[in-house]
Amino acid sequence: MNREETVFDGKIGEVVHTRQTDGRVFEQYRRPPGTRLVIVSPDNEILITKEHRAETGGIDLRLPGGKVRDSIADYRELLASGHAVEQAAKEAAIKEALEETGLIVTQPELLTIANAGATVDWDLYYYLVTDYQQSANGQQLETGEQIEVSWMSIEAIKAAINAGQMQEWRSVGVLLGLVFPKLTRNQ
Repeated sequence: MNREETVFDGKIGEVVHTRQTDGRVFEQYRRPPGTRLVIVSPDNEILITKEHRAETGGIDLRLPGGKVRDSIADYRELLASGHAVEQAAKEAAIKEALEETGLIVTQPELLTIANAGATVDWDLYYYLVTDYQQSANGQQLETGEQIEVSWMSIEAIKAAINAGQMQEWRSVGVLLGLVFPKLTRNQ
């Protein structure tokens, strides 16, 4: 039986060792999952956010979204509660849409869950949104957030990807592999 041991416990993540039956240790970094929203207008434009990201060293174009839980402790509580992670992710997506974009969404459709790989446990839940309305209060950004939103065509997003302006590669993969083919097929 494999036994899991937390060897580092941070605010947002933890490092876990799992001892294999042959004595080897598998190390994994775990953090709460995140959400991303693919919000599509009636004319097939996609809502993109523009924000400063420390990990890219500058401005990055992104799909709106955020964390399902703000800390590893909160994530552990979610897992222990028996509340489905997928439902928590949907709730977080609805909350993030309002905060980052000022849009009220009620029925996001799960497109896919993209994981980061074997040694990093950090899933991103991607939701397709075609039904939304503008909140009278607009964006409800958290302290320190500076996020601009704009609608972009598929071709403009492809050009931004090629120019290195969109650097969250899981989102790029979801857009190129799942979303764009679906949207162009429906035209």
